Amino acid sequence: MTAATEDTRCHEEDLRDGYADDEGGEGQQRSWMPVDLTDVLDGIWAPPEPTVGQRSDGIGLFYPGKKHTLSSESEAGKTWFALAAARDEIYRENHVVYVDFEDDRGPVVGRLMTLGVDNERIHEFFHYIRPEAPVFLAPNTADIDAVLNRYEPTLAIIDGVTEAMTLHDLNPLDNADCAKFGRLVPRRLAESGAAAVSLDHVTKSAEGRGRYSIGAVHKLNGLDGAAYTLDNRHPFGFGLKGVSTIRIAKDRPGQLRKHALPGGGGMYWFADLILDETSVEGRADGAQIAAPVARDPDAKPTILMKRLSDELAKHPDGLAQRVLCDLVTGKAETIRIALSYLRAGGYVTDKTPHKLLKPYGGEESEA
Repeated sequence: MTAATEDTRCHEEDLRDGYADDEGGEGQQRSWMPVDLTDVLDGIWAPPEPTVGQRSDGIGLFYPGKKHTLSSESEAGKTWFALAAARDEIYRENHVVYVDFEDDRGPVVGRLMTLGVDNERIHEFFHYIRPEAPVFLAPNTADIDAVLNRYEPTLAIIDGVTEAMTLHDLNPLDNADCAKFGRLVPRRLAESGAAAVSLDHVTKSAEGRGRYSIGAVHKLNGLDGAAYTLDNRHPFGFGLKGVSTIRIAKDRPGQLRKHALPGGGGMYWFADLILDETSVEGRADGAQIAAPVARDPDAKPTILMKRLSDELAKHPDGLAQRVLCDLVTGKAETIRIALSYLRAGGYVTDKTPHKLLKPYGGEESEA
């Protein structure tokens, strides 16, 4: 250690000691002094690891003590995703706090039961809160702090960011207000050591959506954990097997992307949320967050081939390719490739408008 370094450290210690003598200095949070870098310089420090919740292969979903978001259109499964992580923590006998600004305890707890969590575990480890007034009011601050101190949750879920901000008289479209809300609720939960996970909506326009939730850009920029987006491929519901793609929109600590596959728009394909409610009992015990599987680039886009065949069956006079791209859900380029396979296989006429010659009923596989 150089003499200059020793002098600097001694000076900083003197400053800290001096604060204790200032009026009102003791007991107040101070964060404007340089922090100790010894662990980093000595190689002891390590980046945070995602240990809260888990993918089917055991990879964690969220970072303890960090802020995260789950964003999607309605009915794409973000609540199921959050509750699947809650199920994992409850099975580990860790406590989960669910702060709900949008729904009611019945549907939320009902979904947890559908996921196979027994009543006794829910009663002991799942703590549901339905705020009706801002958290900064003294009684509410005391209440949430008491809950966090008593249970020391590993996961804290905030359901309904827009409603939460409105309750606190904050504008979701304003970056400054988003920063204020981040300090009021998500940070308070994260500072308890929990992975704080906010459930939010994306804009309706897929083209202009990018990686962002609806509202101000600070919702993404202000995170110190991860941001996920969910895109529904097969709808969820009783008697159905629903599937949504889970993509990483942001990974501040950088420990999740290495477990994902590259995707478009700067995002990474991290997992698939699969919820099978086709059993007679209607349970979703098989709900899983499955690891991504690299697809064969030479594989036929059979799902889109089936969709095109079904759409053309409704239109005996045929449809132009551009119309098919508008009517069939999927990427335009993949739709064109699927149409080429149908034409080559003798299912569809070569000339436009394309007419169905025979129905395609191939085995569905993801395109």
